[in-house]
Amino acid sequence: MRKLSQIYLVLLLIASTSGCTSINYYRQAVVGHLSLMWRAEPIDELLEASATPPALHHKLALALDARTFARDTLALPVGDAFLAYAELGRPWVVVNLVAVPEFSLAPHQWCYPVLGCQAYRGYYHLDDARAEEAGFRAQGYDTFIGGVTAYSTLGWFDDPLQSGFTALPDDRMVALMFHELAHRVVYIDGDTGFNESFATAVQLEGLAAWLQDRGEPARFTRALARLDHRRETQVLVDAATEKLQALYDRADQLDTEHLRARKQSILAKLDDDYAAAASHWDQPGPFGPAPVHLNNANLALFRQYNGWVNSFRQLFRDQGGDFPAFYRAVRALGEQPADAREQTLERLSQRFDEHLGVTAGVVSRQLRTGQ
Repeated sequence: MRKLSQIYLVLLLIASTSGCTSINYYRQAVVGHLSLMWRAEPIDELLEASATPPALHHKLALALDARTFARDTLALPVGDAFLAYAELGRPWVVVNLVAVPEFSLAPHQWCYPVLGCQAYRGYYHLDDARAEEAGFRAQGYDTFIGGVTAYSTLGWFDDPLQSGFTALPDDRMVALMFHELAHRVVYIDGDTGFNESFATAVQLEGLAAWLQDRGEPARFTRALARLDHRRETQVLVDAATEKLQALYDRADQLDTEHLRARKQSILAKLDDDYAAAASHWDQPGPFGPAPVHLNNANLALFRQYNGWVNSFRQLFRDQGGDFPAFYRAVRALGEQPADAREQTLERLSQRFDEHLGVTAGVVSRQLRTGQ
């Protein structure tokens, strides 16, 4: 706890040089995270306590098993993460704000001490997020606020399990644990797409290994179905963003009302295409149940988490499914200059698509990165 308090004191001192808005933001971040840590109780003690409800007992025991699997089989650096549990009384730990200019696919970037720059801003209180969202909307930005089940402190602190995890179905809870632990392996300052796509790839490959190890083919089939839904959605998003990018590239040549009308037409078709696809699924897709009303911010968030997932899955295959070798390859890739890194990811994505026999056109580097 002393280390945690000292580092957050440093963050507050740094924030104090950036004005009242920064001070207020870091204050809520400090108080929110400290509150989470103070609520946490050792899982071992909760498992021994007779007052622990059976359903929670099951989730906590499963989490410890998944933690061991992550360390021993997935070679993830677990440290002392997920050894304590915090009850939040809600299904999310923070809400994230994403803001994107009206005629752009490049999300606004917020920069932080230690963590670097990210394409989203997290709040422990919904009202705080809405207040900042209002400022962006007044400037004409597309925005999205979404609940976040978990976040990673990148190994700086001992992240607890919390009720956002345990409210999920078993396999999705386990997959989310793998995702958050993956952020401890590698984290590239200012490249949210790289970081989140890598963690999502670890989440998917880790879940596959976990379910195979447990001999639960029914749940593995359901997980594969979610992968198919994600891939189908990715094709729809890629097609829409290609059209949007072409439109936005001509923004200075077109009348604003024409731009808005054409933008809404493209987004409305994406909404309809997603609804048509989701009508054949037996579980909610990446954007949730239809109908949906998507905007630049929704697309930016989806692409951050999914834009390079297939690239990392191909890299995993190239390493023969060996997790330590995969992590070494990812670290080496992360050391490349941004342009070279993106070119490598594009090539890996093409190979993954070719392996699946996907005939849809491959989106250019510019579209995948939202630049």
